[in-house]
Parts: sequence; structure tokens; C-alpha cells
Amino acid sequence: MRISTKGRYAIQFLLDLAVNGSDKPESVKTVATRLQLSEKYLEQIASILQRANLIKSVLGSKGGYVVNGSYEGITVGQVLRTTEGSLTLVDSAGESLTVCEGKIPSVTARVWQQLDDSINHVVDNITLQDLVDWYHETGEMKKVI
Repeated sequence: MRISTKGRYAIQFLLDLAVNGSDKPESVKTVATRLQLSEKYLEQIASILQRANLIKSVLGSKGGYVVNGSYEGITVGQVLRTTEGSLTLVDSAGESLTVCEGKIPSVTARVWQQLDDSINHVVDNITLQDLVDWYHETGEMKKVI
């Protein structure tokens, strides 16, 4: 599995909003400047996150984006599935083990399923609040993501 820049930047964007804009909306331009990312690309990511109700837009001269909901309620897995789609490693990993013909495919399907289960367990148990806490421990965004 390879996480694209879209998924990684989405997590960075949410973390930046949580750390720097928790009490006020932040513009994409401001966040892009802080993270040294493309403003245009971050706008596309913000649109995806807004459609998924992970962030909300605040209109007006002091408008921008804020995290929608509690930081504990947003997981890394949720963000990655929103931006990347399925996190399944191989196409057959999500299928029932009984679908495989013969013993060898059935046994190897278990490997892929266990890998998928492990990855999902990790990403579904790391919240935005965890990232904020880790940020405060390290003090640097790049060390967290």
C-alpha cells in the first residue's frame, strides 16, 4: 500500500487546523504557506474533506476552514479512506476466504486479510487528538507526519 500526497497532505491540513486554528477559521493560503504546500492542491483537498464533513467552511473576511467535530472523533483511517479510497492491500483481501479455489489461495488470502486487519486497526485507532498531542510533544509538524 502506498499513501499518496493527497492522503498525507489531508492529514497535515487537519492537524494544522487543529493546532493553529482551533479557535478561529484558517484560510487555505495561510495553511499552505505554513506547511509549504501548493495552495491550489490544498484547496482540492479541502474540498474533499468538506464534502466528507471533516471540515467546515466559514464565510466572510475572517473566514476559512475549521475542523468539523471533536478531534477524538476523526481518525487517520477515516481521512485516508476519504482521500485514498479503500486501504485494502490486494483485491482479494476483502473477499471471503471460502471464495478461493484450493488450499494455497485460501492460505495466502489469510495473509492479506491479516495485513489489512492490522493496518485498519492502526489507522482506525489514531485520532486527530492523538496527532495534536504528538505535535505538542515534538513541536514540529514534519516530525509528526
